[in-house]
Amino acid sequence: MSDLEVEEEPGLEAFLPTGFGKQQRKTNTATQVELAKRKVNERINGSSQTGNVHDRSSDSDEDDGGSSDDEDEFPTSHELLIKTHEKAVTTATLDPSGARLITGSNDCTLKLHDFSSMTPTTVRAFRSVDPTAQKGSANVETHPVYQATYNPISPSQVLVVAAMPQAKVFNRDGEQLVTFVKGDMYLRDMHNTKGHVSEVTSGAWHPTSSELCVTAGTDSTLRIWDVNNPRSQKEVIVHKSKSAGSAGRTRMTAVSWGSPTQGGNNLLVGAAFDGSLAMWSGEGPYNRPTGEIRDAHVPSTWTSGVDISSDGRLVVTRGGDDTIKTWDTRKFKSPVATLSHASTSSQYPTSNIRFSPNSASIITGSETGHLHILNPATLKAELITPVTPGSPLITALWHSKLNQIITSSANAEVHVLYSPNISTGGAKAVMLKAPKRRHIDDDPNLTMDLSHGVSGDTAGQPTTSFAARHPTVGMTASGRSRDPRRPHVPASTPFAKTQPDEQHIKESIPLSSMRDEDPREALLKYADKAAKEPMFTNAWSKTQPKTIYADLSDNEQEPDAKRAKR
Repeated sequence: MSDLEVEEEPGLEAFLPTGFGKQQRKTNTATQVELAKRKVNERINGSSQTGNVHDRSSDSDEDDGGSSDDEDEFPTSHELLIKTHEKAVTTATLDPSGARLITGSNDCTLKLHDFSSMTPTTVRAFRSVDPTAQKGSANVETHPVYQATYNPISPSQVLVVAAMPQAKVFNRDGEQLVTFVKGDMYLRDMHNTKGHVSEVTSGAWHPTSSELCVTAGTDSTLRIWDVNNPRSQKEVIVHKSKSAGSAGRTRMTAVSWGSPTQGGNNLLVGAAFDGSLAMWSGEGPYNRPTGEIRDAHVPSTWTSGVDISSDGRLVVTRGGDDTIKTWDTRKFKSPVATLSHASTSSQYPTSNIRFSPNSASIITGSETGHLHILNPATLKAELITPVTPGSPLITALWHSKLNQIITSSANAEVHVLYSPNISTGGAKAVMLKAPKRRHIDDDPNLTMDLSHGVSGDTAGQPTTSFAARHPTVGMTASGRSRDPRRPHVPASTPFAKTQPDEQHIKESIPLSSMRDEDPREALLKYADKAAKEPMFTNAWSKTQPKTIYADLSDNEQEPDAKRAKR
């Protein structure tokens, strides 16, 4: 038997177990990471974007050590695909810790993703929110989501801007906290309105204060809000257009609020539809801009992206005139560098452009679906890599802590680019997890409700899930019941309780303290003051100190006489 040779069959060996007894389940994380590696990674070497394009892996001029260092320069070697929307994804934001991702789309929803609960086979959102839904109304209008931004100081707050005059603040779980007031659209002077009177286009948080934010609207204003007082803005900045025939009004298209990391004054920069670019001091006054460029971009084009570098010296803009320009805040007159770059703002007005965390690079998307990483000094392309070829890349965000790049595209895809060597957490942690084992009970169509037992008549018959048998049971995304027979339970507010919150009433309702005051006592407490310091009869205090009342005429009778006559 020892001389007997058995022919090896790979198929049979794969079928037979490798051992007996209880087997330990192991996960080959190296294979998962290798599968997440991107197939194409292009780079530009040259002074223009139409230079020679070649693959890094086939670069024969560099040695192995140099190529590995080059690959680690940008976290773009691997990617994680998240597809939870149905239409173009217009915004993506990640909290400062890098644990929770929020995306907004033209399908009028916000999707909340938690990296800690994701696995390579379960990449999905844990909640969907309609930011424009109103529970008190039966006919709810939905609007596309323009922007969602985490508060850098207080990550529990998310500023959400939709295609409506009111911006909102949500918490990290998708619950609405604040709705800023809408202004009176019939007032001509924007200084007298309490909020935006038309659509809001962009927003940003204060870089050093957790309670302030700014919004830009199509009513030619920038408005600074305090989240603790949403009933009126704290400051209003009216941008007066000098274009012919505009009547001094235009549309503000983008805004950015930055603070130098080494200290200094904050900067507030806004772009307008008339092609102008204005800069204010972040802490005021806001009567006049500290710098303004009238023809920063071609008039009547949508400047979709504005960002300020971490040192506060450079401002980058992406205009609707197919150009990218950088500006020096110390000489705010002419651009430092200009690059020809096709714009997508006419179709996707939230197409942004951002600095990297250390401001060593500038990232933006293109109409061809490529991610462009540019040099801030010269705007030369350092890397151009395809992310969604054939579908425009709308937004890009480089997270400082994770060292990962989040992109959103018009094909409803969100790509998280990372590198296993220089990135931490986020998508890298997801790909290092073991895939979730699928169980038959995970499919509701193959399960049955046994809470009331099974009768003999129904035994052996095919059953469906409780959700399939009761499609009207449950709540919609806006919080309303799907079953029209069920009454709608309104949200619990201070006015819906049996005992209203006194503190809320005093802060929100003017002169509410007079509600519990006796009007007679309120008038009598001024009796002594009125006798000593009369307001209306003070002119006769010396000439006629004693009041003389008129006598009754013959035609008038006293009240007692009238009673006797009756």
